[in-house]
Amino acid sequence: MNEVKEPKKPLLYYYGIILLALMLINFLAMPYMNRRQIQEVDYNTFISMTENQEISRVQIQDNQILFTDKEETMIYRTGLMDDPGLTDRLYASGADFGSEIVEETSPFATFLLSWVLPVVIFYLIGQYFMRRMTKKMGGGNSMMFGMGKSNAKVYVKSSEGIKFSDVAGEDEAKENLTEIVEYLHNPDKYKEIGASMPKGILLVGPPGTGKTMLAKAVAGEANVPFFSMSGSEFVEMFVGMGASKVRDLFKQAKEKAPCIVFIDEIDAIGKKRDGQLGGNDEREQTLNQLLTEMDGFEGNTGVIILAATNRPESLDPALTRPGRFDRRVPVELPDLKGREDILRVHAKKIRISDNIDFNKVARMASGASGAELANIVNEAALRAVRDGRSFASQEDLEESIEVVIAGYQKKNAILTNKEKLVVSYHEIGHALVAAMQSHSAPVQKITIIPRTSGALGYTMQVEEGNHYLMSKEELENRIATITGGRAAEEVVFDSVTTGASNDIEQATKLARAMITRYGMSEDFDMVALETVTNQYLGGDASLACSAETAAEIDRKVVELVRAQHEKAIRIIRENRAKLDELAKYLYEQETITGDEFMKILEAK
Repeated sequence: MNEVKEPKKPLLYYYGIILLALMLINFLAMPYMNRRQIQEVDYNTFISMTENQEISRVQIQDNQILFTDKEETMIYRTGLMDDPGLTDRLYASGADFGSEIVEETSPFATFLLSWVLPVVIFYLIGQYFMRRMTKKMGGGNSMMFGMGKSNAKVYVKSSEGIKFSDVAGEDEAKENLTEIVEYLHNPDKYKEIGASMPKGILLVGPPGTGKTMLAKAVAGEANVPFFSMSGSEFVEMFVGMGASKVRDLFKQAKEKAPCIVFIDEIDAIGKKRDGQLGGNDEREQTLNQLLTEMDGFEGNTGVIILAATNRPESLDPALTRPGRFDRRVPVELPDLKGREDILRVHAKKIRISDNIDFNKVARMASGASGAELANIVNEAALRAVRDGRSFASQEDLEESIEVVIAGYQKKNAILTNKEKLVVSYHEIGHALVAAMQSHSAPVQKITIIPRTSGALGYTMQVEEGNHYLMSKEELENRIATITGGRAAEEVVFDSVTTGASNDIEQATKLARAMITRYGMSEDFDMVALETVTNQYLGGDASLACSAETAAEIDRKVVELVRAQHEKAIRIIRENRAKLDELAKYLYEQETITGDEFMKILEAK
């Protein structure tokens, strides 16, 4: 799918051209056009008119004499002669020879030059620019400056169009959308049985999962025009302009049917109408017009509406009811196989070595979206170029995951020996507590090299496969692992540092979720005490209980974290010798693998 765009010039550019044209007219054309024709006469005529007192004004210049008749209807010019008595004769004739003779035009010519000509020039310039703007907007003169005109991007088929084969990791979503492609190819097969396609399909999922790419892939597979527009582009400053854009968009879509209309971030115009006074009338009118247009579709128009959003819970119920957006297609974060497939798709765009283990990279990138996986592959290619190699290796891909997670290595960050030793014990504390508990993910890598994200070190754990459910024991072990870094500091140095701030935040968040959302507290049983909104945008949690219950929740959270913290301290003390040995090895090497860690831990 290729979109052809012309560079847009700012409106100030056109105003500058008009102002320059007016300045040229005023300073160059007008003085020349204001000059009136002057009649040439000989000096004898001038003397004769002076003696007969037929002259009104006289102006003597360096090389000529200008004078007018008594009625001042004509200007005459004659040459300058050596005439000593000229002044006396002019005085005797009563002529005024002290004022300047202005060469004025006739009133009719002044009217033409001052009023008619500028209006004509403005009209011609306006017509020229209006035709250019109308041509760019696809025709139509009724919408002033395109304010009510749909500016949807129209993609046409090309040899490099996006197909389903270019979209990996979303097999369920592709299966849902394949039916739309078949309908656009062969609608009669569905009409025979009386079935009709959904008027609207809502793609829902976290950012970066490929919702827009899926919509383009549907258009690419169906080989039909694809209209793309963001929800925010409908909202204008003037009330009614957004509704006009909706009407124009669907008018164009019906003319090019069968086609696909894609509205990205539809929540910008599709939010719930609360009915309060002083609301956004423009947004609500735009939403109402969209609802009307979707109701007005006949079953055989061949126009399919796709929309994408990260906040489905905020959409108006009238928009998501059957008959409008009939089908909801989840586009979730990819699982292990999906991540592996996505990595393979993006790896085709770069040069890589032959021994890449995509499964291992996919396991290390747990929780990554399609966009993040594409970024990981690109970072691997950039790292290979920086190192002067012509292809990316397994090491490049693994390092790029760490870059996406924790940032680049800080080359100039120099820790003191004491700080480096504290960080070593801290990270080994995490790894040791994880290894000594059951149901914990294996340790993949431990490092104490500072990163640009602010981390002075980190411990990477990688699950062996997909993990969808976690038991209460697993979550408690996870909290104990998180507190293992602080526990090691307390046992070894008998003090604490600021390095555990992120650990404290994670442990508290996980413990609170166990009590308020997962029903893992005996005191509250299966009661939801917390609600989560915007689940695809990080999840904003808010308590839904009384102040007394909130205080009790706080006490339970503290008890849970304290119990796991004490368990972590007990594990550290029981394995103090291994802790010292591993921390010393990490202090010297700065980075160790999971295999090296387990080899030292299991050695007698």
